[in-house]
Amino acid sequence: MYKDYFVIEVDGIAIIGQEFLPVEDSGYPVVCLCHGVPSGNPPDPNDGGYPALAETICEQKYPVYIFNFRGAGDSGGNFDMPGWTRDLQSVVDYILGLDYNRNRFFYLVGFSAGAATSVYVASKDNRISGVAACACPADFSLFLERGGPQAIVDHYREIGTIRDADFPESAQAWLDAFLPITPVDHVGKIAPRTLILIHGSEDDVVPLSHAHRLFERAREPKKLVVIEGAGHRLRREPGAIQAMLDWLRQCRRQEAS
Repeated sequence: MYKDYFVIEVDGIAIIGQEFLPVEDSGYPVVCLCHGVPSGNPPDPNDGGYPALAETICEQKYPVYIFNFRGAGDSGGNFDMPGWTRDLQSVVDYILGLDYNRNRFFYLVGFSAGAATSVYVASKDNRISGVAACACPADFSLFLERGGPQAIVDHYREIGTIRDADFPESAQAWLDAFLPITPVDHVGKIAPRTLILIHGSEDDVVPLSHAHRLFERAREPKKLVVIEGAGHRLRREPGAIQAMLDWLRQCRRQEAS
């Protein structure tokens, strides 16, 4: 496969991404992976991260793109959900503007907060052919478990996703800005494009009940896959990755028919 990096600017912030292209172009759909909020834990030397997942998907002949949202990885800026939606929209525009990807079907595969962002952006951009939302929260009530707005901001500052001392100007306004992106309010707008929800039965971060709420509000075509015994980090769960690959294959067959 061919690998290369790309950089785009969003709100004056450098967003760093990487593309993985199959050696032989079979005209397969494009896949864009969207990560969740970093945990802040030291990296596991045995974990290849999203590049390893991108390679796994690319080996199945799909062009794959990954990138770091603002406040994560090598990208600049500070974590906030409205900013993440603008990052993803700009990345979608960039990918679909490349000659290599013109007239292809295009799928988002998101994890946790990246899944929430994917649901929101897909609800507003009909160029997105479908969404795989893995461990997706139905709403952002889970954030409130960390305490008040300032305690939440302090947490993300501690793990390094809020980097600037003067950001945000108001912790309450920063948190309030999450509400318009609430996934359960937008998931029904993805139809008639396809949606798969993949969730671990033992997710201790986003309870399985969130997946059921999203599934109930979504419209056909939709599918819910529960990975028995799996927790929150579905990127590292073979059953979850297989479910996502099976879904992509089904989408490709339907495109060809």
